[in-house]
Amino acid sequence: MNDPVAPAETLRTALAALLGGLPPRQAAGAVERLIGTYRGATPTDAPILRDRADVVAYAAYRMPATFEAVRSALDAFADAVPDWAPQGHTDVGGGTGAATWAVTATWPGDRPVTVLDWAEPALALGKELAAANPALGGASWRRARIGPALALDATDLVTVSYVLNELTVADRAALVDAAASAARSVVIVEAGTPDGYARVVEARDRLIGAGFRIAAPCPHSAACPIVPGEDWCHFSARVSRSSLHRQVKGGSLPYEDEKFSYVAATRLPVEPAPARIVRRPQIRKGQVLLDLCGDDERLGRTTVTKRHGDLYKAARNADWGDPWPS
Repeated sequence: MNDPVAPAETLRTALAALLGGLPPRQAAGAVERLIGTYRGATPTDAPILRDRADVVAYAAYRMPATFEAVRSALDAFADAVPDWAPQGHTDVGGGTGAATWAVTATWPGDRPVTVLDWAEPALALGKELAAANPALGGASWRRARIGPALALDATDLVTVSYVLNELTVADRAALVDAAASAARSVVIVEAGTPDGYARVVEARDRLIGAGFRIAAPCPHSAACPIVPGEDWCHFSARVSRSSLHRQVKGGSLPYEDEKFSYVAATRLPVEPAPARIVRRPQIRKGQVLLDLCGDDERLGRTTVTKRHGDLYKAARNADWGDPWPS
């Protein structure tokens, strides 16, 4: 895999250059107006990103977080299909293309890339930003309504990140079905909220019904063992805060944690993790408590102590979302 640091730094630099031409007060105002509605109940025929100022401000605010969440999901997927790399990639509802950057951070080499979105200003800015990433030099940026009439060309990988929330139930189903028909592998990322998780599980079930196998985060393709309404499966990715983040949100920390839910499914031979750490490990004196989703299709907690030797050292270094031996 590529070093994800290089694309991440290149993206931040490109975003900072764009934001430099926008008055800070205007940028902050645009973000505050957009952030409460852009991932809300938005009709697919009414894009909220209306002009370049909207797109620049929102891209500077959201692209780094989307990049890190999608990259984390793709890393887990890549671990489950270690001898595979996509020969083509379509990003549905991709806006300014954060997921395309995450794919280039995960797998080396050039490939045909298509970004589909309804908002022309977002596509235009995405193409402009992509000029800084050699792997995206030949990408196609196409306007398309994300709905039941969406037709996708055959490809190896389809990504759908932070899009399902904007669609009706029927349109969500149509999009997942279209992705399943077009691609060998599908990765879907949503906000790490109970509602986001519910949309991911809904998509997961449709993909399994279409003959896909789950590569990540689940260690199996059986029903999710989480009881709806009692808990939800989500993970966390650390994001460096830009000056715009600090201006809009305040706070002194140089980072924030992006919570996300995801599913990666494929028609390829797959080696899912034996178990997945589904909560932040609890490190206590002489022991580490790990909450796991296992290949036995159950949730459970295991305690790793010093007497476990190397396994204890691994547990102390383990992170939320990491694979774990069964």
